[in-house]
Amino acid sequence: MGMTMSQKILAHHAGLESVTAGQLIEANLDLTLANDITGPVAIREMEKAGFDKVFDRTKIALVMDHFAPNKDIKSAQQCLECREFARKHDIVHFYDVGEMGVEHALLPEKGLTAPGELIIGADSHTCTYGALGAFSTGVGSTDLAAGMATGKAWFKVPSAIRFVLKGKKAPWISGKDVILHIIGQIGVDGALYQSMEFTGEGVAELSMDDRFTICNMAIEAGAKNGIFPVDDKTMAYIKDRVHRPVTAFAADPDAEYTATYEIDLSTLRPTVACPHLPENTKTIDELGKIQIQQSVIGSCTNGRIEDMRIAAQILKGRHVAQDVRTIVIPATQAVYLQCIEEGLAKIFIQAGAIISTPTCGPCLGGYMGILAQGERAISTTNRNFVGRMGHITSEIYLSSPAVAAASAVKGYICSPEALD
Repeated sequence: MGMTMSQKILAHHAGLESVTAGQLIEANLDLTLANDITGPVAIREMEKAGFDKVFDRTKIALVMDHFAPNKDIKSAQQCLECREFARKHDIVHFYDVGEMGVEHALLPEKGLTAPGELIIGADSHTCTYGALGAFSTGVGSTDLAAGMATGKAWFKVPSAIRFVLKGKKAPWISGKDVILHIIGQIGVDGALYQSMEFTGEGVAELSMDDRFTICNMAIEAGAKNGIFPVDDKTMAYIKDRVHRPVTAFAADPDAEYTATYEIDLSTLRPTVACPHLPENTKTIDELGKIQIQQSVIGSCTNGRIEDMRIAAQILKGRHVAQDVRTIVIPATQAVYLQCIEEGLAKIFIQAGAIISTPTCGPCLGGYMGILAQGERAISTTNRNFVGRMGHITSEIYLSSPAVAAASAVKGYICSPEALD
């Protein structure tokens, strides 16, 4: 029996000729990741277990992105703990204020993730790097501690669901609409502990930023990971970023899948996830007029340069509605700089939006955009659970940057078509 793309990567890193779904393996890691929330826990667990050194100082990434620049004393202490650990072990990839970005945008940008690699991170959205043809998944801080110390991790080999993409995207349709459509179709547990493998001619329609967005939200369908085949766009993306040999794995023709779904990109409409689950999706045509008080454009899901350009395209020459606080968060310093150089920052400011330093910020109810009682936000983030962004009576609607920007202008959730 053939293997899926994910299974091939796991077999390779475990030193095995083949693996099957459900098999327990120990595999060698290419990269481990932690942030300012999960890092301190992993560091303490590692030291508690008696480890006094890391397995490879070049294969550990620590990114201060959730509460940095620090919002309070507790967050300052957490970052201090990570800084001291990074200095003690001479960690090469430590990113603090001035260099950091939202981790899942920063690591691919820095060339730390590549096709065929095996990556774990103490953050559930580590599955983002599947866009590059890597097997990447989130783990708990204890598992990460073991990974940082030994360079190894245990895995139960996942089965897989295949998503065959076809057709061409209509205007204003992005990777966010694709993944929200899929989650709405299969549910938040529809891919539980399975690999979501994307294939078909429609893959070529998707930019790398689209693919990062789709894989980022694989976890919102319960998936172990999301993964795309390695193609010319993948190789072009890593060309000037990755300076080590890479291996592109492909699924066998006789690989076994638990289910196959066909997604015709040409039929998709702008899609929104309504409170309080990412599976509660409706197309923009089914929503009705829903007023908002805040619009957030950013996060590890949609804070890349393509997202910034789309938002600026819509906001140019327009102004956000009087009662809508509009917060734009470039995901990395490089994206922030591009926004300045391309004139996007000027467009945002003239439109009445604010631009934040790269941070996870409001996505997890951290800071830079907390919602008050009864307030409602449109957001390009990835979760809309009860109280996720503030008060338990507040509401979050998830959307693409195009919808978030258009909604900021109108004051209610709408597509860019409503601005014509």
